[in-house]
Amino acid sequence: MLILLPPSEGKSVPRRGGSLDLSALGFDGLREPRAEVVRALVELCRTDPVGAAAVLGLGPTQLDQLSRNADLRTAPTARADRIYAGVLYDALDLGSLGAPARRRATRTLVIMSSLFGAVRPQDRIPAYRLSGDTRLPGIGTVSTFWRSHLGDELTNAAGAGLVVDLRSSTYASFWRPGAELAPRVASVRVLHEVGGRRQVVSHFNKATKGRIVRALLTDGDTPRTPAELVDHLGTLGWTVESRPAARAVTQLDVVVTEL
Repeated sequence: MLILLPPSEGKSVPRRGGSLDLSALGFDGLREPRAEVVRALVELCRTDPVGAAAVLGLGPTQLDQLSRNADLRTAPTARADRIYAGVLYDALDLGSLGAPARRRATRTLVIMSSLFGAVRPQDRIPAYRLSGDTRLPGIGTVSTFWRSHLGDELTNAAGAGLVVDLRSSTYASFWRPGAELAPRVASVRVLHEVGGRRQVVSHFNKATKGRIVRALLTDGDTPRTPAELVDHLGTLGWTVESRPAARAVTQLDVVVTEL
């Protein structure tokens, strides 16, 4: 099973740790594309901070993130699961999992990254500021750039197992599973139901996704198809509805009534 997560805009900044080593990251086939994006972002933030602030959407109180980007190659690093912060990662709380669940997280979780394409929880990375819809000089739109590089890496990582896709729309565009893999992909969204009306509430959507992943890692079962995932989430206490979606992917709606 492969579980795809979005990154977080908010990131924890490590105070100590070795510098970035692209050769030590998972998905080694991404080493050169990663170097290209790092090079473009560092150069932009070093040579044109005013332009960089506009490109990255940074306000006057966020300019410290420019210097952080400029120093990416020498900045301290930490495990990706400690760098990414925010609602989903707080609810997932990987650090508090027992050893078996943490081992499963190492094998199954993939976090999409505008800077690195895709990383595993144990990959050591620095804090950075870069969004998937940013257009970088020499790179173009980040999401389009990664779409041309992630296919083989993530398809190979998925193998013959189920892919549980919890990415937001921006990061879903980084990689779209091919026709052969699509029937084994379950795209998950969370709907809040009140008085018979359903809607997506961003904050609680993220928190619920974090809880779902935590439950799957803790339970340890390995559903192999979207239908098996629906049944399994039901046994874990979730209300789930499924329907076909585009490109033969299965859409799973997790319906919650309490936030």
